[in-house]
Amino acid sequence: MEPAVSLLEFSSIAKGIEAGDAMIKRAPLDVIRAGTVHPGKYLVLIGGLTADVEEAMQAGREVAGQSLVDVVFLPDVHPDVVASIGGARREDAGEALGVIETPTVAATIDAADAGVKGARVTIRDLRLADDLGGKGYVLFGGEVAEVEAAVGYGVARTAASGEVTHVVISQLHDEMRENLTADPRFAQRARDVEKPVATESGLPVTFAPRGRPLPGSGGGDRDAGAGSVHETVTPRPRRRPTSSRKRKT
Repeated sequence: MEPAVSLLEFSSIAKGIEAGDAMIKRAPLDVIRAGTVHPGKYLVLIGGLTADVEEAMQAGREVAGQSLVDVVFLPDVHPDVVASIGGARREDAGEALGVIETPTVAATIDAADAGVKGARVTIRDLRLADDLGGKGYVLFGGEVAEVEAAVGYGVARTAASGEVTHVVISQLHDEMRENLTADPRFAQRARDVEKPVATESGLPVTFAPRGRPLPGSGGGDRDAGAGSVHETVTPRPRRRPTSSRKRKT
C-alpha cells in the first residue's frame, strides 16, 4: 500500500458500498479493502500512488454526504502503520507504554502514523473498531521520553476528531505487559483460567494460568501455585437414597 493510503469511515453501510464503488471507478488503485465494523459502520481502505489515492478519496467524499464519519489521508504512510493495519503486533524492550484512544478508526490510524514518525517508538498494537464499539486505540512502546513524544504527536494530529484519551505509563508492570501481549479481549483472557482444583480444606481454589489464585476463590492466603497443592481430598462415596416404597413380598 505504498506510497499513500486513505481510509473513509461511513455511518451508513449502503452509502459506504456506493462510495467504495465510486472510488475504484475514479482512479486506478493498488489496494481496496472494504467491510463492516461495529457498531454498524462501513470502512473503505485504499492504497496506491498518491495522486490516484487522493482522487479516489475525493470521489468517496462526494458520494458519502452526511454519512461520512471520518477520513484519513496519508500520502507518505509509515510502513509500520500499514503492517499494523494488517494485524501485525510487536513486542519491545522499552519500559514505557503510551496509549491513544480515539472515537474513530481513521483517527487511530492518523495518531499511529504521527507517533511513529515523530519519535523512536514501536507500534505494539493497533486495534480498530470491532469489539470496541467503533473506537480504536494504538499502543506505543519504547523509552519514556520517546513514548511521551509519540503520544504528543498523535494527540496533536487527531485533536479535531473528538474526544481523544491518552496516557503514558512510565514503568509498565511485567504482568500487565503479558496481558497486552496476549489476546487483548477480556473474554478470551478469562477462558484461559484453569478449572478449580480440590484443596485440603475441601474448598475449590481457581488458579490463573501463572498459578496464582483468583481473588475471591478461597486461595488468597496460599503462596503456592496449582502445581504445589500436594494433598487432594478424596470425595466420599454417596449413599444410596433409601426408598420409601415397601417391597412386595
